[in-house]
Amino acid sequence: MFPGTMKALVTLGDGSFQLQDVKIPSVGFDQILVKVVAAAQNPTDWKTVLLHTHAGNILGCDFAGTVVEIGAEVSAGLRKMGERVAGAVHGGIAPNGAYAEYVAVDAALIISIPDDMTFENVAQLGVACFTVCQSLYQCLGLPTPLKPASVPEDILIWSGTSATGQYAVQFAKLAGLRVISTASAKNIEFVKSLGADEVFDYADWKTPKKISATTEGSLKYAVDCISEGMTPNQVSMSLGKEGGTIATLLPYESKRQGIKTVFILGYSILGKAIEFPFAFPANRDHYENGKIYAQMISEVLALGTLKAVPVRLYPHGLSSVYDGFEDMKAGKVGAQKITYRISDTPGLGR
Repeated sequence: MFPGTMKALVTLGDGSFQLQDVKIPSVGFDQILVKVVAAAQNPTDWKTVLLHTHAGNILGCDFAGTVVEIGAEVSAGLRKMGERVAGAVHGGIAPNGAYAEYVAVDAALIISIPDDMTFENVAQLGVACFTVCQSLYQCLGLPTPLKPASVPEDILIWSGTSATGQYAVQFAKLAGLRVISTASAKNIEFVKSLGADEVFDYADWKTPKKISATTEGSLKYAVDCISEGMTPNQVSMSLGKEGGTIATLLPYESKRQGIKTVFILGYSILGKAIEFPFAFPANRDHYENGKIYAQMISEVLALGTLKAVPVRLYPHGLSSVYDGFEDMKAGKVGAQKITYRISDTPGLGR
């Protein structure tokens, strides 16, 4: 039996939030209920609080935990009670989010996690890994780790230290691609340790020319993990003379002719129309792709070859989220994933 209520971080509608006792989310016919063990932080979490000023929503997107309830119409064998899982929801826009004791999620959009991986390490997988799959496969049509390339193809992952960048570098390398990336000077060797073949200093104004030279002016594919400031121009200038395609994590259009930009919004795998943070129509194909990606990520994890983003665990569970938000807004977090263990929350009582 579940308790009648749970602890969760709830928006107050004025740009703030509070730890409250709220009703446990109901499980839809195609959903599962997950008891959250750990939740990870993304920039969208603190931005949603400030920009989506509605009261009563639960914050948080990324989570890991165990299955404690299965919807009536979930396909037999798809999920099992007690299964260790990770995933993501569109947190902060409804009374269902990852910064809570329980979260309801589509049973087909769940990553199954190996027994030898900690919940703290896998809580970060959802947003980053689904976004990587959308970028590399849905947008760029590149080979996957399960069906690697026979001939290496060049790809640029701009910002290999971001969470999405770290997984993009690894997925691309596991797929047999030649990976070019960027990082701060102090993190170049770290990104190489993830599998990048060449890593350049993003602060060096000559980096686009260096990338063009190392790819002999033939680079056609890129993922821009920053997608603001100087990176739209830097990434565009790195591509070859014949142009190419850039998967972007914020919407923009390249000023260079022959370059196509495709905006990737991870929430689109839910298959529903999205109004926040950007208007995005419902896309059934994205939902079907999401199911494929969930299975793919699960299989890649089972191979034991994927390195988690280094975890920065905050000490007081959900009560530490305010500090985590402030640190991220102040730029105090680099090449790490802020993570919260739910049981560390003071006064949880169970």
